[in-house]
Amino acid sequence: MSGQREHGLCCYESDALLGFSVDPCRNMQRIGVIISDEPRINDEIRVPQVRLIGPKGEQVGVIATTVALNLAKEANLDLVEVAPNAKPPVAKLIDYGKFKYNEKIKAREARRNQSTAEIKEIRFRLKIDDHDFEVKKGHVTRFLNGGDKVKVTIMLRGREISRPIGGVELLQRLADDVEEFGTVESKPKQEGRNIIMTLAPKGKKVHTQSEQRRRGAESRAERQARQAARLAAKQEAQAQAVADAKASISPQTSDMKKQTSKEGSNAEDEN
Repeated sequence: MSGQREHGLCCYESDALLGFSVDPCRNMQRIGVIISDEPRINDEIRVPQVRLIGPKGEQVGVIATTVALNLAKEANLDLVEVAPNAKPPVAKLIDYGKFKYNEKIKAREARRNQSTAEIKEIRFRLKIDDHDFEVKKGHVTRFLNGGDKVKVTIMLRGREISRPIGGVELLQRLADDVEEFGTVESKPKQEGRNIIMTLAPKGKKVHTQSEQRRRGAESRAERQARQAARLAAKQEAQAQAVADAKASISPQTSDMKKQTSKEGSNAEDEN
């Protein structure tokens, strides 16, 4: 190591000269370099000049970095290097904290709206009655409306394996019944004891999710309206009951007052 230092060679340079393979990642770790995807901001910008862009996108021009930093401080903003490879680098005046927050919100919305189709599976027996067929067809339609693919499997038993044409016809019947909601992505094919077909939805998952959220909001609003109507009816009934009770008490109170007054007058007459 001392000889390497005397000759001005670092460790990985000496390894290369001696014929050893050089791993860049290992060398980066060795010399302590940390590569970040974050842009340089404010005092991290070391170049003497930058091409400055104002907070509203206006072109300020090429100015000294110190002047740009002073402008950023006066506007209570950050100087962010947006194009470090330009000559000179391009920097912009923005609120970096607000910018990062907005980027996080956009990324969250993108993840929420991205297509996340799943593959659902429905299994049929070859000898299925019409009622069960309609029930399973309803499940297939619901999955396709939800933006998911559907793998439909016909399970063959015994001699049915030697006559798979019945399973193919059943799958084709299903595909014809749900063609409004999906298309055949993989035609029926036999795999061992099973005949398999894959259906794909016509609409995208994101559109379906938006529709589902809209319907969910509408159903919640309707439910809240019904609850408010029931509560108002209950309160009105309670108010009416209180009014009826007061009305029934008032005649009794009046009769009691009259009787007390009459007894008092009789007592005066006796005296």
